[in-house]
Amino acid sequence: MQVIKTKEYAEMSHVAGVIAEGLIRQKPNAVLGLATGSTPLGLYAHLVKAHQQNGLDFRHVTTFNLDEYLDLPKEHPQSYHTFMEENLFQYVNISSEHIHFPDEDYDAIEENAEAYDARIHRAGGIDLQVLGIGRNGHIAFNEPAEELAFFTSRVTLTPSTREANARFFSSVEEVPTHAVSSGMGTILQARHLLILANGEDKRDAVSRLLDGHTLTTDCPVTFALMHPHVTLIVDEAAAGC
Repeated sequence: MQVIKTKEYAEMSHVAGVIAEGLIRQKPNAVLGLATGSTPLGLYAHLVKAHQQNGLDFRHVTTFNLDEYLDLPKEHPQSYHTFMEENLFQYVNISSEHIHFPDEDYDAIEENAEAYDARIHRAGGIDLQVLGIGRNGHIAFNEPAEELAFFTSRVTLTPSTREANARFFSSVEEVPTHAVSSGMGTILQARHLLILANGEDKRDAVSRLLDGHTLTTDCPVTFALMHPHVTLIVDEAAAGC
């Protein structure tokens, strides 16, 4: 695992943006795994700027988002469809046919847990998977538990995750209780994991990952220790230095 420590969020986002931009320039038909939340916003801003000012071409790029709330329409202000549209897709020349979310196969997921994963496989697999880290060590909506899902599946959100996401809603009661999320196996099959973490509230999860000695379902991000190509970018607050 390559660990890059940066001074603050802006530098973390720039370094991550350079990595993602470099992949697209090297491989114009790159397949990107995308995350939502506040952590990757700076990365997406970098990609938008690279497209608008430096001609970064998204025509042949394919994207797969990690997760989506259930029981929210796609047009809802807090849906992840809306998040991605407002922060990346509307500003670059990506084809709508190349954009994928796990809820599009929700009915199939209930019958066949490999539906979304099979779609990723048909696209050639994910070249670069962008990941944030939850305060409790979750990645995507893979929450700490005795067992973790391998394939994309329906999940129940923990109170801590709903509380963390409540800042995007009027109250925690409005936060959906369920989501559909890429599984740990889906995530670990990506060729390169790009993990971003900033802020003091991520320090404990980052510490458990940097410790490198324990792989546990109590902290799902530690499963990244099994992956052969991981880049972890953290700011000083998250790194504890």
